[in-house]
Amino acid sequence: MKKTRILFAILVLAVFLSNCTNKSDEYIDPRGTDYAGSESCIDCHKTQYDMALQSSHFKATAPAILGNVLGDFDAKNHVFIYDKNTKLVMEQRNDSLYQVLYKNGKEVEAHRFEIVFGAKHAQTSVYWRENNTYELPVSYYNSINNWATSPGFPADKPYFDRMVMKDCYSCHASNISSRNVGQKSTEKNFTSMDVEDIIDRKTIVYGIDCERCHGPAKAHAEFHIKNPNVKVANSITSYKTLNRQQKLDACALCHAGNDGMKIKSRFDFKPGSVLSDFYRETRSITDTAKFDVHGNQFRLMSQSKCFIKSEKMDCITCHNPHENASKNLASYSKICMSCHQDFKHNETTLKTMSGSLLASNCVECHMPKQSSGAIKFQLSNTKQMSNYILRTHKIGIYPTNKK
Repeated sequence: MKKTRILFAILVLAVFLSNCTNKSDEYIDPRGTDYAGSESCIDCHKTQYDMALQSSHFKATAPAILGNVLGDFDAKNHVFIYDKNTKLVMEQRNDSLYQVLYKNGKEVEAHRFEIVFGAKHAQTSVYWRENNTYELPVSYYNSINNWATSPGFPADKPYFDRMVMKDCYSCHASNISSRNVGQKSTEKNFTSMDVEDIIDRKTIVYGIDCERCHGPAKAHAEFHIKNPNVKVANSITSYKTLNRQQKLDACALCHAGNDGMKIKSRFDFKPGSVLSDFYRETRSITDTAKFDVHGNQFRLMSQSKCFIKSEKMDCITCHNPHENASKNLASYSKICMSCHQDFKHNETTLKTMSGSLLASNCVECHMPKQSSGAIKFQLSNTKQMSNYILRTHKIGIYPTNKK
C-alpha cells in the first residue's frame, strides 16, 4: 500500500511537471519558432523587464483595454464638437470604449477603441474594419490633458476612413503580418508584411519588446535554463558587443524619420544589421536640411558638433533604452560636463542665469523644446491650430541664447 502511494505521488508530480513544461513549449510567437516572447526574460532579467514594461517603447502600441486608454470618458471634456449639429463623444459601454458620432442628437456611427498608439506625449487609436485598421479622428494629448484632432484630421468634419498602413506598425509594434507563422523567422518572407493588404490580428506583437531589440531569444533562454552558471550571454545580441554604428543603426531604424526609400521591411531588421540595407536616404544628414523634431532624433543628433567630434557618442550615452527619458535634467548635464569640464559661459550669460543653474540644466538652452511641423492638432469647436512640442536632439547654440 505504501509503495502504491509513493508511485501515485510520483505519477502526480510527473504529470504536474509535464504540464508546466508543455505550457512553456506550447507558446508560439508569431514571428517564428526561434522567438520565445518577452516573458521568457523575466526570470533572469527582472529588473530590466520591469523597467521596460513601463516604458514608451513597450507602450508604443497596446490593446485598447480599460487602463491602457488615456483620456476622460465620463467628464465634461469627453465631447468633441465639430459644429452645432455634429459632435463626437468618447463613451464607455460595458468594458469597451468608443468614439460615437452624433448628428442632431442621434447616433450615426460608433467605432470601438481597439489598438492604442503611444502613451507618453499623446495617444491615438485605431479600430478594426474587416482585415485592416483605421485611425479614429480624435486623439488624446497629455500636453493639454484633453481630446483634439488626430494628426492631419480636420476639425470641421469627422471621417473614419484613414487606413493605418503596416509600415506604421513597424516602429510601434514588434510584429504584424498577414500570415500565420509556423517556421523560423529566417525562413519567412518579411517583405510580405508590407506588400499584402490585410492584417492577421493574431500576428500582432504589441509594443517594442525585448526581442525586437535583442533578436530571437528562444535558443538563449533554453541554453541559460540548462546552464545557469554561465554568465556570458549565449545566442542573443548584447549591445556591448556591437560597434558604434551598429548601435546607432538599431536606434535610427525608428528614430531617423521615414522619408527614405524603403528597400526591406523594418521587421526584418535584427540588432547588428546595416540600416542602409533597409532604407536609402534621400537627404544627407550632413547637409543643412531641417529635420522635424518628431521622429528624427538620430538625424538631429548627427548634425550636432558634439556628435561629429566624438568617436564614442551614441544614443545610449544619454538614454537607457529600458526606461523613459529621465525628467531629471541635471542627470543629462552631468553627461554634458563630462566632456565640457573646462567650458565657461560668458559674462552676459552668467548675469542672466546663475552658475549653478547653468551647470544643472544644459539641455534647456542647448536642446530646447520646439514645435513639430509634422504634427499639429485642433481643439474642439475652434479653428486655431495647436503645436505639438518636443525637445530637439540637435545640440547647439540657438539664436535666442547667443550672447
